Amino acid sequence: MATAGRDGTPGPRKRGKPTAKSGAGQPKRTGKKPTHRGAAGVGGAEHRGKKRHRKGSSQPDVNAGRIRLNNAKPARHQTVSAGTDDGGATYVADGVRLQKVLAQAGVASRRGAEEMIAAGRVEVDGEIVTEQGLRIDPDTAVIRVDGARVIIDETRQYLALNKPKGWQSTMSDDQGRPCVGDIVAERVMAGQRLFHVGRLDADTEGLLLLTNDGELAHRLMHPSYEVPKTYIATVRGEVLRNLGRTLREGVELEDGPVSVDSFTVLAVHEGQSQVRITLHEGRNRIVRRLMEAVGHPVQALVRTHIGTVTLGEQRPGSLRVLGRDEVGALYKAVGL
Repeated sequence: MATAGRDGTPGPRKRGKPTAKSGAGQPKRTGKKPTHRGAAGVGGAEHRGKKRHRKGSSQPDVNAGRIRLNNAKPARHQTVSAGTDDGGATYVADGVRLQKVLAQAGVASRRGAEEMIAAGRVEVDGEIVTEQGLRIDPDTAVIRVDGARVIIDETRQYLALNKPKGWQSTMSDDQGRPCVGDIVAERVMAGQRLFHVGRLDADTEGLLLLTNDGELAHRLMHPSYEVPKTYIATVRGEVLRNLGRTLREGVELEDGPVSVDSFTVLAVHEGQSQVRITLHEGRNRIVRRLMEAVGHPVQALVRTHIGTVTLGEQRPGSLRVLGRDEVGALYKAVGL
């Protein structure tokens, strides 16, 4: 592949225009008022210096590019079909400059993207690109930064909801009961197609994910990916410390055995206990049925984590957009 110049054309750039020093074609500055710095010529020199910098006469800082933070959201699919990304970077005459695509994807500023390209951190269709200005088709090119593919599709939505107690985990309810769909009604009316990842029963509050990313939602709910979920439960009775071993070894329920990943007693007070339970099961009312089976019925239940995504200080009924690192951790947890 021929190298690309900063104007996006293959091969070295042909310079037919006069330089700034020649004076040819330069606008006359006579009659202009002096700047606050003094003579008009001083201000003009500063202006011309900045203009040359924006045009790229200075080379990107490779050392800065090596340490620059990558802010991109990782793509849903880190792998692609065989043969689609091993032909090397392809120049597209009417395409978009690579540094602009990276900036639009949130990797870094355009200048920062140029530094990362110069440092050899950017790969297009299986080929590391270090030349500036390569034009590509962002809809078909497979772009990776530091080996991780970046997402270009800005239509994807990833939201965390603190579902209030008494609300249904549905987008609509034929009995008129309050449901998750009521909370995101304005987004749906605006054209966003959202659905919830899994469910919480009406009496359980806490973290529920909403997205229009069907593949991610499917994998998060599929038991084979074993994404852990953490709950804080208030249960009846004073829980003994050795109950954790029993739960980790497994308890037989009517629809099969279930075991927890971790179990911690947080507090015991006046005939009640507060416990933290982490498990990767997704069966209906699994925490309530499990604790009932060991003699400690649940009186209050809150889900606080799905994978590494946490409820934090979110108030009931509120939404927040997941950060890039949170989405990336979910992708990693389910192998995307």
